[in-house]
Formats: sequence, structure tokens, C-alpha cells
Amino acid sequence: MARRFIVEADGGSRGNPGPAGYGAVVLDAETGEPLAEAAEYIGTATNNVAEYKGLIAGLRAAHALDPEARVQVRMDSKLVIEQMSGRWKIKHPDMRPLAAEATSILPVGQVSWEWIPRERNKHADRLANEAMDAGKRGERWSPKVPPGGTLAASAPEAPADDALAEPAAKAPARGWGAADLGSPATFVLLRHGETALTPEKRFSGSGGTDPELSPVGRRQAELVASALAARGTVQAIVSSPLRRCRETAEAVAARLGLEVRIDEGLRETDFGAWEGLTFTEVKERYPDDLEAWLGSTKAAPTGGGESFATVARRVALSRDKLIARYTGRTVLLVTHVTPIKTLVRLALGAPPESLFRMELSAAALSAVAYYADGNASLRLLNDTAHLR
Repeated sequence: MARRFIVEADGGSRGNPGPAGYGAVVLDAETGEPLAEAAEYIGTATNNVAEYKGLIAGLRAAHALDPEARVQVRMDSKLVIEQMSGRWKIKHPDMRPLAAEATSILPVGQVSWEWIPRERNKHADRLANEAMDAGKRGERWSPKVPPGGTLAASAPEAPADDALAEPAAKAPARGWGAADLGSPATFVLLRHGETALTPEKRFSGSGGTDPELSPVGRRQAELVASALAARGTVQAIVSSPLRRCRETAEAVAARLGLEVRIDEGLRETDFGAWEGLTFTEVKERYPDDLEAWLGSTKAAPTGGGESFATVARRVALSRDKLIARYTGRTVLLVTHVTPIKTLVRLALGAPPESLFRMELSAAALSAVAYYADGNASLRLLNDTAHLR
């Protein structure tokens, strides 16, 4: 029989909007034993945003423990419970992407919803307040219940014999592995190798010809495969569905003895009518559209392309699903310029215009670690040493 969990979640804002945080706990439905805790100070936000983020954190924690488990969500937020159960319409634009994110973590049929009075939600409420208090002190909240359910005074230490077991802030540039707050989900981000369009700097997204790797690109794929095999840290491989990424991923998979999983959310931006053109050609043919695109991530390329804001939403959804699936593991994501820059931008909390300020070479490696408290650490960016 499937395991049964209870997720209790809460969020609060001291000002609404004001300094905000969330808390969530996963309980064993049979024994009531706490199996995992999550909490985070999220800066200035409303009560409802904080409550939704608490729900998302609780569902992620439950998924990490057992993705097949049946989960009963209990919250004292009537709004969140009624909206997530489908009885109330989600009208506020800030709530819709959060609700969609929560829905994406576990299959709908595995989750049930129950409103409970505030006095029965004390554990999650306490965690939310602990997170807000820690944020006020400029500190990071630490769980006392690590995944698995053993009460501890602090987060578990990483194994002493692991050369990569260092806190994220002190990790070496190639340190992909365990860190403080338990073992993170670590994404090693690999841009695909060159195609014929790459050296010509032509727009090549998901709406064009889907080119294959060039001879140079195939050589780059073999070099990065050798480098990753030598490092020995990658435990799974996920690829964009586009051919150039699949070919790159397959070269690595053959060396590592792994299978390649495809994730549609990792595909490149659809550049519409700009596909196959150089920047100069786009500037000559579509000057007004190009100026708008450079000025706003909400502007889309000519001819039905995707805006960077649209791409960011689907990349974030894939990120969250993959974090839940690969908690504590290192996974290679073989993808494109925009998804990698987006993951880096989101990890840093950088503004959207930072997308235009990053260099990302063909077959370059980057790395981001995602911790149980919801924080992320950029470990590496645009490493091409393996290509020399």
C-alpha cells in the first residue's frame, strides 16, 4: 500500500505586505511523527503568497520522501484550501502561478485538502515565525527534523570523507555535491555542443529547423563526456527534447552508463520569425520588435515567438519538479542558453535584464545547488576548461 502523509503548512506576513515567511511539516499519517520540516524567510510579501509558498514547500518535502505517497494537506487558510480543491476560482494574478506550481508537484489524485482551525496548525505556524525571526536577524532558518523523521538539534553534517562536502559559500568552483542543510539537489547545467548555426551566431530556438550537432559539436560532446566521467558525480541525465541536446546528452550517457530522460520544459525559446537569422538581420528587418524585445522580457519575437517571461515560467516549473525528483542527487541537465541563464538568474535572485549580461559558450558547464530550505547556490558558470 502507498504511504500516507499529512502536510501541514502556514505562512505569515508582518504587515501584509511586510516581512514574510512560511513553514511546513510532513507527518506520518499513522503515527503523527514529524518526517520533515521546511521554512524560509521570503522578504516582503503578503499573507496569501507566504501561505502558498508554505504549501509548495510542504508538497515538495512529501514528494522527496515518497513520490507515490498519498498526501492530505491541512491548512488554516480557507482561501488556499478552497482554491486548491477547485471550489473557489483563483482571481488574483499573483496566486495563479503559485497554485499551478503546487499542482505540478504531485498527481492531483494523490492529494486531498482539509481546512483546520489555527490552533490545530501550531507546528507549521511556529516554523513560519521561526523563519521570519531568523530573517530579521539576518540568519538562515535550519530544520530540526531532517528528512526521515529523526529529531535533531541541527542539520546533519556531510560525510567527512567526501571531498566535496563543504558549505555552498565556500565550495570550490567544481564542487558538485553535499553541503550544509543536508545534501542538495544539484543541477549540472550543460549547454549543447555547436551546430552549424552556432559560430554564425544565428537565432536557433525551438521553432526552427532543429539542427544536429556539427563535427565540432560532436567533438565537444565527447570532451565534456570524458570530463564528467572523470569527475564521477553525475547520477542522472535530463535533456531538452531538441536534437542538439539529445545528441550531446547521449554522448555523455554512453560514457556514464546512464539513461537520458526528456523534459519538454528545458527546450529553447521559440524565436518565431527570427529563427535562423543573425542579430544584424533581425535588426534590419524587425527593428521595432527587436528594440522592444531588448527592453522587456515580456516582449516576444516577431511571428508568435516566446517572451523570456514565458520561458521563465516553464523553466521554473521544470526546475521544481526536478528538484523534488532528485533531492540529494546530482543531475546533468542538457539544455540551451536561455534555460541555463534563467536557472542561474532565478538562483541568484537577479533581475530579468541580467539575461543579457551573461556569457554562455557551447558545451560550457554551470552548476546550481538547491537546498531543503528553498535556497539555491550558484557553484559554477560557463566553465569550458574541458574543451581546451
